[in-house]
Amino acid sequence: MLKFVDSFMGGIAKSIGMPTDPLKLFLTFLLSYPLCVVLKRLPDSKPIYKQIFCLSVSTFYLLGIFSLWDGLKTLLISSLGTYTLARYVKSPLMPWVVFLFLMGHLTINHVNRYFNPLWESQVDITGAQMVLVMKLSAFGWNVHDGRRPAAELSSIQQDRALTTLPPIIDYLTYVFFFPSLLVGPSFDYAEFRRWLDFSMFDAESTASQRTNGKLRKVRKRKIPRSGRVAARKALEGVLWIGLWIGLGTVLSPKYILSDEFRARPFLFRIFYLWPLGFYYRLKYYGAWSLSEGACILSGLSYNGVDSATNKRKWDRVKNIDPYRFETGQNTYTLLETWNMNTNKWLKTYVYLRVTPKGKKPGFNSTFITFLTSAFWHGVSPGYYLTFVTGAFMQSSGRAARRYIRPFFLTADLSKAGPYKAYYDVFTYVGTQLTMAYAVQPFILLTFNDSMRAWRAVYFYIHVGLFTMTVIFSAKPVTKHIKAKLSARTQTASKLEQLRFEIETARAKREPSELGGGPASEEDLHEPSLGIPDGDIEESVEAIQMDLAELRSDLEQFKRRTSMAAGDARKRVSKRKV
Repeated sequence: MLKFVDSFMGGIAKSIGMPTDPLKLFLTFLLSYPLCVVLKRLPDSKPIYKQIFCLSVSTFYLLGIFSLWDGLKTLLISSLGTYTLARYVKSPLMPWVVFLFLMGHLTINHVNRYFNPLWESQVDITGAQMVLVMKLSAFGWNVHDGRRPAAELSSIQQDRALTTLPPIIDYLTYVFFFPSLLVGPSFDYAEFRRWLDFSMFDAESTASQRTNGKLRKVRKRKIPRSGRVAARKALEGVLWIGLWIGLGTVLSPKYILSDEFRARPFLFRIFYLWPLGFYYRLKYYGAWSLSEGACILSGLSYNGVDSATNKRKWDRVKNIDPYRFETGQNTYTLLETWNMNTNKWLKTYVYLRVTPKGKKPGFNSTFITFLTSAFWHGVSPGYYLTFVTGAFMQSSGRAARRYIRPFFLTADLSKAGPYKAYYDVFTYVGTQLTMAYAVQPFILLTFNDSMRAWRAVYFYIHVGLFTMTVIFSAKPVTKHIKAKLSARTQTASKLEQLRFEIETARAKREPSELGGGPASEEDLHEPSLGIPDGDIEESVEAIQMDLAELRSDLEQFKRRTSMAAGDARKRVSKRKV
């Protein structure tokens, strides 16, 4: 590290009582903002300037701030190895070779980190390498898709396919794009290339302005203004980090391992895990928000214009939705709004790719995706304890929504019943407590500490999940519940019943049958936390609400038709008179 940088940051860290490496990471995020201002103002006609600038800044981050000489070597091995394989391996197995190379290299570092742990506050290269695994494994698939006939590709595969290998300078700039270097977000090379050559902003390249009473087309800046949006995201990230530092003085994962914690009342213990889980998430909220804001300021996050509001969208690389996560009432919502770009990668480049052509993703696809996600995170037992628990959480949550929730709706399942609010409160509290319980091993990492934390609350969530699994796996129970639901829905009209049967039948068919073509990514649920939701079916509530909207539209159409007929009769009567 540069001595003046080390002494400067060390002095600040000591004055605020914060470890040096996390402070360096935080200040690196903030430094990316003025650097992105410079980046987007480099000459549009000279992309080489942007490339040299990106590579220089990333090198400064890795070597000048963190002294990660071995880390830089690690990233170069992964990136240059992938480029070489993509160039010289012409076999259809090339993307799998790339994937195994990247995951093997990452796993070696994970194992080394496991047996030679760093201090808790130290920053190492595995975080950046995890982001690189997503980017480069996707790159391998994109090159492979560029060699295949377009007719065999889905729409997203056609969009991301690379028919020619990019120049090495373009590729390295993609690898070392400094706003997302250390913690992400991940994105595909095709998106980066459109940012670099400005084709991403073609729709905004000209605008009509009135000059001397006439409309003339004038040239605008190629990258739209995004300063305010980026500033809001930066402020959000700073607030999350500030809250994380503040709560760190009153909450601690070490406390739940103590004898003092186990001596507390049971209710205190289970509810203590809730704010503790929130405390864990705050540093991720802060880091991802700051990184996303830098990507917004650089222009990479541009995602077109919202047709409903006519405002620009800056969510191309959005990675987290804190509000939806913290207010989520079911496990799927929580997992869907967490680490969103990793979910997209798992879905697009693992879940769907391991599924045989023409087949519906099944258990094997789910298992391989789960295994990939677990190994991608690391080799510590805590990761696997959290993931396996997450699988049961998804299964139990799906069963509860299918077999319990309808009883809190009206007879035709189209509206909330009188006790639906109580159900919502219960599921919100239950979901948040379950997630807080499940994530403890993810932070504690070791098997003994994880078991100690769960033992302090008597494994109560596992007991509940196991009980629900047993109950809803029993055919007599589910048969009885379905009979009860059927009796409650007999008030629905024949049209509704027919529509319900049709939609249910459609939900059970192959995605390719529904669309008349091969299954695409949009036909399937995205995997959450590496565990895809395998059911391709619509809920009873969703179908019935669609029917309610259909009835409303039909009634409005009848009223308009009736009014139009009445007006026509009046006009005829006047003509006769």
